[in-house]
Amino acid sequence: AYVSIMEGCSKYCSYCVVPYTRGEEVSRPFDDVLTEVAQLASQGVKEIVLLGQNVNAYLGKMGDTEEIADFALLIEYIAEIPGVERIRFTTSHPKEFTQRLIDVYAKVPKLVSHLHLPVQHASDSVLSAMKRGYTALEYKSIIRKMRAVRPDLTLSSDFIVGFPGETDEDFAKLLNMVEELNFDNSFCFIFSARPGTPAANLQDDTPYEVKLKRLQTLLALIESQGDAISRQMLGNTEQVLIEGLAKDGVNLQGRSANNRVIHFAKPETFDESLIGEIVDIRITEVLNYTLRGEMMHAHA
Repeated sequence: AYVSIMEGCSKYCSYCVVPYTRGEEVSRPFDDVLTEVAQLASQGVKEIVLLGQNVNAYLGKMGDTEEIADFALLIEYIAEIPGVERIRFTTSHPKEFTQRLIDVYAKVPKLVSHLHLPVQHASDSVLSAMKRGYTALEYKSIIRKMRAVRPDLTLSSDFIVGFPGETDEDFAKLLNMVEELNFDNSFCFIFSARPGTPAANLQDDTPYEVKLKRLQTLLALIESQGDAISRQMLGNTEQVLIEGLAKDGVNLQGRSANNRVIHFAKPETFDESLIGEIVDIRITEVLNYTLRGEMMHAHA
Protein backbone atom coordinates (compact mmCIF):
# COMPACT_ATOMS: atom_id res chain seq x y z
CA ALA A 1 0.00 0.00 0.00
CA TYR A 2 1.13 3.56 -0.72
CA VAL A 3 1.48 5.99 2.18
CA SER A 4 2.15 9.66 1.48
CA ILE A 5 4.48 11.11 4.12
CA MET A 6 5.35 14.53 2.68
CA GLU A 7 4.50 16.87 -0.16
CA GLY A 8 6.28 19.57 -2.11
CA CYS A 9 9.95 20.15 -2.82
CA SER A 10 12.41 22.86 -1.77
CA LYS A 11 15.26 21.97 -4.15
CA TYR A 12 14.34 24.26 -7.09
CA CYS A 13 16.16 22.30 -9.78
CA SER A 14 16.40 24.60 -12.79
CA TYR A 15 14.20 22.42 -15.06
CA CYS A 16 11.45 21.45 -12.59
CA VAL A 17 8.03 22.96 -11.90
CA VAL A 18 7.27 20.99 -8.71
CA PRO A 19 8.34 23.69 -6.19
CA TYR A 20 6.17 26.20 -8.03
CA THR A 21 3.13 23.93 -8.42
CA ARG A 22 3.29 21.87 -5.20
CA GLY A 23 5.04 24.35 -2.90
CA GLU A 24 7.78 23.87 -0.33
CA GLU A 25 8.39 20.61 1.52
CA VAL A 26 5.77 19.82 4.18
CA SER A 27 6.00 16.61 6.23
CA ARG A 28 3.11 14.75 7.82
CA PRO A 29 3.30 14.38 11.60
CA PHE A 30 5.23 11.29 12.66
CA ASP A 31 2.34 9.76 14.64
CA ASP A 32 -0.10 10.23 11.73
CA VAL A 33 2.11 8.18 9.44
CA LEU A 34 2.60 5.40 12.00
CA THR A 35 -1.15 5.24 12.70
CA GLU A 36 -1.96 4.85 9.01
CA VAL A 37 0.70 2.16 8.53
CA ALA A 38 -0.52 0.27 11.62
CA GLN A 39 -4.10 0.36 10.31
CA LEU A 40 -2.99 -0.96 6.92
CA ALA A 41 -0.91 -3.71 8.53
CA SER A 42 -3.88 -4.75 10.71
CA GLN A 43 -5.88 -5.19 7.48
CA GLY A 44 -3.25 -7.59 6.14
CA VAL A 45 -1.07 -5.23 4.10
CA LYS A 46 2.48 -6.62 3.93
CA GLU A 47 4.32 -3.99 1.85
CA ILE A 48 4.44 -0.26 2.60
CA VAL A 49 5.62 2.21 -0.07
CA LEU A 50 6.45 5.64 1.39
CA LEU A 51 5.71 8.47 -1.04
CA GLY A 52 6.83 12.05 -1.46
CA GLN A 53 8.27 14.39 -4.08
CA ASN A 54 11.47 14.29 -2.02
CA VAL A 55 10.67 11.53 0.45
CA ASN A 56 14.02 11.39 2.27
CA ALA A 57 13.72 15.10 3.21
CA TYR A 58 11.01 13.98 5.66
CA LEU A 59 11.09 15.82 8.99
CA GLY A 60 7.94 14.96 10.94
CA LYS A 61 6.81 16.47 14.22
CA MET A 62 6.74 13.87 17.03
CA GLY A 63 3.53 14.21 19.03
CA ASP A 64 3.26 17.34 21.18
CA THR A 65 7.02 17.59 21.65
CA GLU A 66 9.53 19.81 19.92
CA GLU A 67 11.32 16.72 18.62
CA ILE A 68 11.51 16.03 14.90
CA ALA A 69 11.79 12.58 13.32
CA ASP A 70 13.95 12.22 10.24
CA PHE A 71 13.31 9.72 7.45
CA ALA A 72 15.68 7.12 8.90
CA LEU A 73 13.85 7.11 12.25
CA LEU A 74 10.48 6.82 10.51
CA ILE A 75 11.64 3.70 8.66
CA GLU A 76 12.97 2.15 11.88
CA TYR A 77 9.61 2.64 13.61
CA ILE A 78 7.58 1.36 10.63
CA ALA A 79 9.74 -1.78 10.53
CA GLU A 80 8.66 -2.54 14.13
CA ILE A 81 4.92 -2.49 13.30
CA PRO A 82 3.54 -6.06 13.40
CA GLY A 83 2.58 -7.36 9.97
CA VAL A 84 4.85 -5.09 7.92
CA GLU A 85 7.23 -7.31 5.96
CA ARG A 86 8.55 -5.05 3.23
CA ILE A 87 9.30 -1.31 2.99
CA ARG A 88 10.01 0.77 -0.12
CA PHE A 89 10.11 4.50 -0.83
CA THR A 90 10.05 6.88 -3.78
CA THR A 91 11.20 9.41 -4.87
CA SER A 92 14.40 10.37 -3.06
CA HIS A 93 17.06 13.02 -3.64
CA PRO A 94 20.84 12.46 -3.36
CA LYS A 95 21.28 15.62 -1.26
CA GLU A 96 19.32 14.11 1.63
CA PHE A 97 20.68 10.60 1.29
CA THR A 98 22.35 10.76 4.70
CA GLN A 99 24.67 8.37 6.49
CA ARG A 100 21.78 7.82 8.92
CA LEU A 101 19.66 6.51 6.05
CA ILE A 102 22.48 4.29 4.77
CA ASP A 103 22.89 2.87 8.29
CA VAL A 104 19.18 1.95 8.32
CA TYR A 105 19.81 -0.33 5.33
CA ALA A 106 22.32 -2.18 7.51
CA LYS A 107 19.86 -2.48 10.42
CA VAL A 108 16.44 -2.98 8.78
CA PRO A 109 16.23 -6.06 6.52
CA LYS A 110 12.57 -5.21 5.76
CA LEU A 111 13.83 -2.26 3.69
CA VAL A 112 14.19 -3.77 0.20
CA SER A 113 17.52 -4.01 -1.63
CA HIS A 114 16.21 -1.87 -4.46
CA LEU A 115 16.89 1.86 -4.60
CA HIS A 116 15.46 4.42 -7.00
CA LEU A 117 17.75 7.44 -6.62
CA PRO A 118 17.48 10.00 -9.44
CA VAL A 119 20.89 11.27 -10.55
CA GLN A 120 19.72 13.00 -13.79
CA HIS A 121 23.26 13.30 -15.18
CA ALA A 122 26.93 12.46 -14.60
CA SER A 123 28.61 15.62 -15.87
CA ASP A 124 29.32 18.13 -13.10
CA SER A 125 28.80 21.06 -15.46
CA VAL A 126 25.35 19.73 -16.45
CA LEU A 127 24.48 18.93 -12.82
CA SER A 128 25.47 22.48 -11.86
CA ALA A 129 23.30 23.95 -14.63
CA MET A 130 20.46 21.75 -13.39
CA LYS A 131 21.04 23.09 -9.85
CA ARG A 132 21.02 19.55 -8.46
CA GLY A 133 23.32 20.40 -5.55
CA TYR A 134 25.79 17.49 -5.77
CA THR A 135 28.62 16.23 -7.96
CA ALA A 136 28.91 12.94 -9.83
CA LEU A 137 31.54 11.83 -7.31
CA GLU A 138 29.23 12.55 -4.38
CA TYR A 139 26.50 10.47 -5.99
CA LYS A 140 28.91 7.60 -6.66
CA SER A 141 30.04 7.79 -3.03
CA ILE A 142 26.45 7.25 -1.83
CA ILE A 143 26.09 4.16 -4.02
CA ARG A 144 29.47 2.81 -2.94
CA LYS A 145 28.44 3.12 0.74
CA MET A 146 25.05 1.57 -0.01
CA ARG A 147 26.59 -1.45 -1.72
CA ALA A 148 28.98 -1.90 1.19
CA VAL A 149 25.95 -2.59 3.44
CA ARG A 150 23.76 -4.14 0.71
CA PRO A 151 25.94 -5.95 -1.86
CA ASP A 152 22.82 -7.23 -3.66
CA LEU A 153 21.39 -3.71 -4.16
CA THR A 154 19.73 -3.04 -7.52
CA LEU A 155 19.77 0.60 -8.54
CA SER A 156 17.41 2.56 -10.79
CA SER A 157 17.32 6.24 -11.59
CA ASP A 158 16.01 9.11 -13.70
CA PHE A 159 18.14 10.53 -16.52
CA ILE A 160 17.76 13.65 -18.66
CA VAL A 161 19.65 13.80 -21.97
CA GLY A 162 19.95 16.83 -24.21
CA PHE A 163 19.95 19.37 -21.39
CA PRO A 164 21.00 22.80 -22.76
CA GLY A 165 24.79 22.85 -23.14
CA GLU A 166 25.24 19.06 -22.96
CA THR A 167 28.27 18.11 -25.08
CA ASP A 168 29.36 14.76 -26.49
CA GLU A 169 31.91 14.64 -23.67
CA ASP A 170 29.16 15.23 -21.08
CA PHE A 171 27.08 12.45 -22.57
CA ALA A 172 30.07 10.10 -22.55
CA LYS A 173 30.41 10.74 -18.80
CA LEU A 174 26.78 9.75 -18.37
CA LEU A 175 27.26 6.46 -20.23
CA ASN A 176 30.38 5.74 -18.17
CA MET A 177 28.50 6.26 -14.91
CA VAL A 178 25.58 4.09 -16.05
CA GLU A 179 28.00 1.28 -16.83
CA GLU A 180 30.14 1.78 -13.72
CA LEU A 181 27.21 1.73 -11.28
CA ASN A 182 25.30 -0.91 -13.29
CA PHE A 183 21.93 0.84 -13.29
CA ASP A 184 18.89 -1.36 -13.65
CA ASN A 185 15.72 -0.39 -15.56
CA SER A 186 15.37 3.40 -15.29
CA PHE A 187 13.42 6.38 -16.58
CA CYS A 188 15.15 8.27 -19.40
CA PHE A 189 13.92 11.48 -20.98
CA ILE A 190 14.94 14.10 -23.52
CA PHE A 191 15.03 17.54 -21.90
CA SER A 192 11.76 19.39 -22.32
CA ALA A 193 11.65 23.06 -21.30
CA ARG A 194 8.96 23.84 -18.71
CA PRO A 195 7.60 27.41 -18.95
CA GLY A 196 8.53 29.52 -15.95
CA THR A 197 11.59 27.47 -14.98
CA PRO A 198 15.14 28.89 -15.23
CA ALA A 199 16.23 26.14 -17.65
CA ALA A 200 13.60 27.31 -20.16
CA ASN A 201 15.73 30.44 -20.72
CA LEU A 202 18.98 28.55 -21.41
CA GLN A 203 20.34 28.53 -24.94
CA ASP A 204 19.79 25.12 -26.50
CA ASP A 205 21.80 24.56 -29.67
CA THR A 206 21.78 20.76 -29.77
CA PRO A 207 19.73 19.38 -32.70
CA TYR A 208 16.82 17.15 -31.73
CA GLU A 209 18.25 14.32 -33.85
CA VAL A 210 21.39 14.33 -31.69
CA LYS A 211 19.32 14.27 -28.49
CA LEU A 212 17.23 11.39 -29.82
CA LYS A 213 20.33 9.41 -30.74
CA ARG A 214 21.74 9.96 -27.24
CA LEU A 215 18.48 8.80 -25.68
CA GLN A 216 18.42 5.64 -27.80
CA THR A 217 22.05 4.88 -26.90
CA LEU A 218 21.35 5.35 -23.18
CA LEU A 219 18.18 3.25 -23.31
CA ALA A 220 19.98 0.42 -25.11
CA LEU A 221 22.75 0.34 -22.48
CA ILE A 222 20.30 0.35 -19.55
CA GLU A 223 18.12 -2.29 -21.18
CA SER A 224 21.11 -4.59 -21.69
CA GLN A 225 22.14 -4.14 -18.05
CA GLY A 226 18.59 -4.75 -16.85
CA ASP A 227 18.41 -7.91 -18.93
CA ALA A 228 21.71 -9.14 -17.45
CA ILE A 229 20.38 -8.53 -13.93
CA SER A 230 17.24 -10.52 -14.78
CA ARG A 231 19.31 -13.39 -16.16
CA GLN A 232 21.33 -13.53 -12.94
CA MET A 233 18.04 -14.29 -11.16
CA LEU A 234 17.38 -17.41 -13.25
CA GLY A 235 17.17 -20.42 -10.93
CA ASN A 236 16.96 -18.24 -7.81
CA THR A 237 14.12 -18.48 -5.32
CA GLU A 238 12.69 -14.99 -4.81
CA GLN A 239 10.23 -13.66 -2.25
CA VAL A 240 7.36 -12.30 -4.35
CA LEU A 241 4.40 -10.18 -3.21
CA ILE A 242 1.32 -11.36 -5.12
CA GLU A 243 -0.41 -8.36 -6.72
CA GLY A 244 -3.24 -10.18 -8.50
CA LEU A 245 -4.00 -11.73 -11.84
CA ALA A 246 -1.66 -11.12 -14.76
CA LYS A 247 -3.04 -9.45 -17.90
CA ASP A 248 -3.72 -12.86 -19.45
CA GLY A 249 -6.31 -13.47 -16.71
CA VAL A 250 -4.88 -16.95 -16.14
CA ASN A 251 -1.57 -16.55 -14.32
CA LEU A 252 -0.79 -14.64 -11.16
CA GLN A 253 1.51 -11.60 -11.08
CA GLY A 254 3.75 -10.44 -8.29
CA ARG A 255 6.76 -8.28 -7.56
CA SER A 256 10.14 -9.32 -6.17
CA ALA A 257 12.11 -7.31 -3.62
CA ASN A 258 14.28 -5.94 -6.46
CA ASN A 259 11.14 -4.70 -8.27
CA ARG A 260 10.89 -7.39 -10.96
CA VAL A 261 7.42 -8.33 -12.22
CA ILE A 262 7.08 -12.12 -12.06
CA HIS A 263 4.31 -14.27 -13.57
CA PHE A 264 3.49 -17.74 -12.29
CA ALA A 265 0.69 -20.29 -12.50
CA LYS A 266 -2.19 -20.14 -10.04
CA PRO A 267 -2.05 -23.01 -7.54
CA GLU A 268 -4.93 -25.48 -7.78
CA THR A 269 -6.14 -24.45 -4.34
CA PHE A 270 -5.99 -20.71 -5.17
CA ASP A 271 -8.31 -18.31 -3.41
CA GLU A 272 -8.43 -14.51 -3.31
CA SER A 273 -6.85 -14.38 0.15
CA LEU A 274 -3.49 -15.23 -1.44
CA ILE A 275 -3.38 -11.78 -3.09
CA GLY A 276 -1.19 -9.52 -0.97
CA GLU A 277 0.75 -12.44 0.48
CA ILE A 278 4.49 -13.00 0.03
CA VAL A 279 5.40 -16.35 -1.51
CA ASP A 280 8.58 -18.08 -2.63
CA ILE A 281 8.89 -18.28 -6.41
CA ARG A 282 11.66 -20.11 -8.24
CA ILE A 283 12.62 -18.21 -11.42
CA THR A 284 12.40 -20.47 -14.47
CA GLU A 285 12.40 -18.11 -17.47
CA VAL A 286 13.54 -14.58 -18.38
CA LEU A 287 11.30 -12.67 -20.81
CA ASN A 288 11.64 -9.14 -22.22
CA TYR A 289 10.11 -7.19 -19.35
CA THR A 290 8.98 -9.89 -16.96
CA LEU A 291 10.15 -13.15 -15.41
CA ARG A 292 8.35 -16.46 -15.15
CA GLY A 293 8.53 -18.75 -12.17
CA GLU A 294 6.90 -21.51 -10.19
CA MET A 295 5.47 -21.13 -6.71
CA MET A 296 7.24 -22.99 -3.93
CA HIS A 297 5.32 -22.00 -0.79
CA ALA A 298 3.76 -19.04 1.00
CA HIS A 299 5.35 -17.35 4.00
CA ALA A 300 3.63 -17.66 7.34
